[in-house]
Amino acid sequence: MNLTSLRIITADPKALAAFYAAVTGITPTWFTEDFAELATPSGTLAIASTRTLALFGENIARPAANASVIVEFITADVDADFVRLAAQNFVFEQSPTTMPWGNRSALLRDPDGNLVNLFTPVSAQARQKFGLPA
Repeated sequence: MNLTSLRIITADPKALAAFYAAVTGITPTWFTEDFAELATPSGTLAIASTRTLALFGENIARPAANASVIVEFITADVDADFVRLAAQNFVFEQSPTTMPWGNRSALLRDPDGNLVNLFTPVSAQARQKFGLPA
């Protein structure tokens, strides 16, 4: 198997897509007014309206109810992204901090309250894991 995408169900897909576009610099591709994707080289973040849930059945997902999943984006310079986004009034839960496993991470929340981790591998081991030069 190969993980290809993560889908977030939301009551406001336009706001959520705009948030992730601002964070990542990736323009969403809208397939319908209820479904957009932000494609990265390693996978896709899909954003879908609650109206799409009817296609799956009743009570399949509850928007803005996540308390355990963190959406993560690797970035070349988390400190620069922190400064860029803070200047745009994004509120962070955690400023850039180097984690014991070798990633420098900053946490913020999307408009639905989902945690978003921006990180840069900084240790030799973490950089190697992601195929980056030490």
